[in-house]
Amino acid sequence: MAADALARLAAFVMVPANRVRLAKWFGAGLAMMAINTGFLYLFVDLAGASVALGTFLAAEASTLVRFFINHFWVFGLRNPTLRACLQYHVANAGAFAVWWATANLLTLLGMHYLLAGIAAVACSTLVSLATNFLWIWRRREGG
Repeated sequence: MAADALARLAAFVMVPANRVRLAKWFGAGLAMMAINTGFLYLFVDLAGASVALGTFLAAEASTLVRFFINHFWVFGLRNPTLRACLQYHVANAGAFAVWWATANLLTLLGMHYLLAGIAAVACSTLVSLATNFLWIWRRREGG
């Protein structure tokens, strides 16, 4: 199943028209790092939330903002649905689980935890890429 998804993703990347969407997707991801930091500052420093609550609120706010950026700008669609938003939340949870498991496994295997965290980002990015392009916002036949 994972090999099939990687093969489909590789075929997708080979289509020149898809590269623009991929560039937008990665650009949005980089911009979201700054936006998430702003949300975290807002919730912790300005609103006085604890770091635990502030990180949760910042993550949820960023997830919602990224969903709409992806829907409207990256994929050029209108009329976002609750179903797509819920799918995006599931995809984010899955990518987080992959990041967490990979970072911890690599650390247990002897890799420095910071390098393990960076390697884990690569793995979770692949999960996000696959779920975003091949599941949530996949191009449907006839649509």
